[in-house]
Amino acid sequence: MDPFLDLIQLLRPRVMLTAGIYASGQWAVSFPMRNDVLFCWVELGECQLFREGAAPLPLRPGDFVLIRTSASFTLGTDPALRPEDSESLVAASNDPVLRLGDGTGTPAVLKGGRFVFDTTNEELLTGLLPALIRVSADDTSSWRLRAFLSLNETESKDHGPGSDFISTRLLEIILVEILRHESHRVDRDHTSLLAGLSDPIAARALAAMHSQVAQKWTVARLARLCGVSRSTFATHFQRIVGVGPIDYLQRWRIALAKDALCRGQQTIGEVAVSIGFKSSSAFSTAFSKAVGCSPRMYLSRANPA
Repeated sequence: MDPFLDLIQLLRPRVMLTAGIYASGQWAVSFPMRNDVLFCWVELGECQLFREGAAPLPLRPGDFVLIRTSASFTLGTDPALRPEDSESLVAASNDPVLRLGDGTGTPAVLKGGRFVFDTTNEELLTGLLPALIRVSADDTSSWRLRAFLSLNETESKDHGPGSDFISTRLLEIILVEILRHESHRVDRDHTSLLAGLSDPIAARALAAMHSQVAQKWTVARLARLCGVSRSTFATHFQRIVGVGPIDYLQRWRIALAKDALCRGQQTIGEVAVSIGFKSSSAFSTAFSKAVGCSPRMYLSRANPA
């Protein structure tokens, strides 16, 4: 199995609040910290994205930006301007298009929205998505992303047979495209799951663990699979991914277990066996340590009577 696709399918992405900006002259609008994922692309004009502690990021027609709102940020023309609050503007006008500026000069037109993910395993986002991803207009990924997002918007408006299926697949494709683009640019000294998926050695081990999650993997066995010594593999994987290979495997198993328990289609024993535990008691111990409650309690909370 492809770890990229595994992770994205487990996150179950949806798009909410498709919106836009129409601004001219001098303007600035702020977006608060919400710990979600926003995206936008520039259809016309230019602006800048401002974040505390970072250089202004120029945005030009065709540029696409995805940003995790783990901190607030501002879009506008001048960092010295006092920005208007985006949430207050939307609440006051009930208009998804934010209209800003004094009406002079060439307008800036942006379209965008918000990705919403299943909260069951939302911590996976931290390792997958950097704080900011910019795809420039001259990158082939940019027009592909805009085309997929436009198709998704059309499906949402013109709801027909199979629309939910099409929208789900489109969103998975969009996120794969974003991550694939970023994986080619990730700093080799950067520690993250995305870096691991881009590294030949770590990626091979990750693919093996994802495709055969119930196997009794050991560091030595994974090292042989990757064609390096045990010590080299263990050190390399830890440096690239940020956790050891067996720790990663345990986290992935628990993520799958949480997802399965939320869906409520398998017994606790069936879930345990499917992810590689020999007994329900061993699974319960590992799950309780990782999640803070027993699988039975987690199941009852996720599926209240």
